[in-house]
Parts: sequence; C-alpha cells; structure tokens
Amino acid sequence: MVPAARPGPGAADHAQRRRSTRRRLARRVGGRFHASLRRLRSSAVPILQCGIAAGGAWLVADNLIGHERPFFSPIAAVISLGVSLANRLQRAVELVLGVTVGVLVGDLIISVIGSGWWQITLVVILAVGTAVLANGSALLINQAGASAVLVATLLPPGQAGGLDRCVDALIGGAVGMLVAAVIPSDPVAPVRRTSRALLDELGAVLRGVAGALRERDADAALAALQRARRTQPLIDSLRGALHGGREVTTVSPVHRRRRRVLARYGELAERADYAMRNVRVVARRAYAALLDDEPPVPDLPDVLGELACAVDRLTAELVREGDMARSRDAVVDVVVHAKVMSQDAADLLGTSEQVLVAQIRSIALDLLQATGLSRTEAQTAMRAP
Repeated sequence: MVPAARPGPGAADHAQRRRSTRRRLARRVGGRFHASLRRLRSSAVPILQCGIAAGGAWLVADNLIGHERPFFSPIAAVISLGVSLANRLQRAVELVLGVTVGVLVGDLIISVIGSGWWQITLVVILAVGTAVLANGSALLINQAGASAVLVATLLPPGQAGGLDRCVDALIGGAVGMLVAAVIPSDPVAPVRRTSRALLDELGAVLRGVAGALRERDADAALAALQRARRTQPLIDSLRGALHGGREVTTVSPVHRRRRRVLARYGELAERADYAMRNVRVVARRAYAALLDDEPPVPDLPDVLGELACAVDRLTAELVREGDMARSRDAVVDVVVHAKVMSQDAADLLGTSEQVLVAQIRSIALDLLQATGLSRTEAQTAMRAP
C-alpha cells in the first residue's frame, strides 16, 4: 500500500496565508460592524425624534387642521430635524420658505398658462431663480423647485392644495422643533466625542514627528505631516457639533444650564485648531530638516513626546468630564524644564531647530489657553522658573 504524500512546505505556507487573510477579513468586518453600532447608538435620540415628529406632524395636519393626505407635513418634520444636530432651526425656516416660494410661483403661473411639459419647465426655472435671487441655501432652492413641480403636476389650477402644502410645511417644522425641545439630544456628548478625537490626532502627530526625528526618518515625518493635514474635516465636524449643541440649548429649556460647558468646549475647539496648525508647521519643518540632513538635536524628540503625553492628560480630563486645569502642569513642564526650550539654548540651535522650538512654545500656549487660562496667564506660566 502506497503511503499518502505529505503536504510540502509550499502547501503549509499557502494554508497559513489563507488563515491570516481570513483573520484580517474577520477583524475588518468586525471593526466596521462595531463602528456601525457606535454610529447607531450616537444617533438613537435623533432617530427617535424624527419618528415621533413625523407621526405628530401627520396627526396635527390631518386631525386638527383637516388637510386631506397631508403627506408633506411629516416629510417637513423629518427634513427639519434630520439625524444631524446642526442647523435644525435654520433647516426648518429654509424648508418653509422654499415651499412658500415654489407654491406661490407655481400657483401664479399655472393659474394663467395651464399645466404641461413646457409650463413645468417655466415654473421650475422661475421658482429656482427666485430662490437663488433671494440668496437661498441649497435646501431652500431645492424645496422651491420641488414645490413648483408639485403645483404644476398634481394640483389643478385654482385649488387651495398649494396653500395647504405651505401650512403642512409650517406644521412639520414647528412639530419638529417642539419634539427637539421636549425630547432633546445631549448637546455636549457629540462635542466631547469629536474634541477627544481631535486631541487624539494631535497627540498622534506629535508622536509621529518625535519618532521621525529620533530615527532620522524623512518618510515618517512626511506621514505625520499628511496625517496632520487630514484633520481639517475633524475640526470642521467639531465646529458643527458645537453649533448644534448651542442650538439644542436654545430650543430646549432642559439643557440651558449646559451653555457654560459648551462655552468651555468652544474655547478648546479654537485652541485645538490653532495647535493643529502649529503641529503642521512642526511636521513640515521636521520633514525639511531630515531631507536636508541637518544635524540632530537630541532633546527635541523627547520634548515632542512629552508634549504628546500632556495632550493625553488633557484628553483624559475630557473623557471623564474632569477639570482641564489639572492637565496644565504637564504642559508647563515641557516648556520650563527642557533644556532645549531655554533661552540659553536658542543661540546654539540652527534655523530649523529654532523654528521647531518656537512652534512647540506656540502649541503649549494654545493648550494652556484650552484649559481656561488667558493668553497673559499662559505666557506667565510658561516663564515660571
């Protein structure tokens, strides 16, 4: 009997690669699934608001006002709320204005020239043109055009359906704002979450530059620079979250007292933005210095690493809603105790190193101001012996 051939090393390597590929695929799918669950959890209240507002808007328009099939009332409620917390009041107002423009233009034109393909063309051009002339937003312009189409196609000339649609839009927007006031979202949680993500990126870029300088790796410095440049959408998202949070505190009496918390986060967002801009300069200068093979300054990587740890302290206070002032000492220590940051060392540094030191000072100043210090107080703390 001939014994079975044993698999060779090539087959074993192939099986190992397949198992490794399956593990990577499982981790990727699992990661995306958990990210989707996190998005669902963070949007749970806005989703609930949209559902309740849609049903309530239909109830008001149908049972109380007596409109026949008021389908646009729940649509208006959902559009005015949306899943995003930002610009809800603005969306509601623009929705009503856009519908009004479209209905008025459509009614005036169709009642004179009748309905047909070329009438639809003319009505949409006039309605959208009027909205653009009034410097309307994209939502206002789109609603003006859509309402004009509805009047020109579904509503016989002379009927009051167009006016009913305006009232439905008003009902939907009003019910949406009422639901947002009665069942408010947390105005601070999205701001805190986005602030933490931005500070995490700030710390990661600082560590990336520190590692690049320590290893004399220009490619690593370039990667850190590119990562810093990709943070602008995160900064914009933080500003949007702040705007949405302030809007929630305006609409809902339940969260009025949290305005002070949002004010502190507003200062943090401004200073984190400035700090990230300075970090980009640091990464760019480090990349240029490594490309030009400038002499290394041994202390600089450690200073950048310590500054990244100070950012981590600030992030930790954000996570547990602690006192951000407790993270000040870590920032001050970076500037006060590092020899390379002293005035005596400035004359011994090259051009690139002087730029790096100046930018590190600017980052530390921004971080201290993010904790609530004024600029003068932060500068005084950085000059402490």
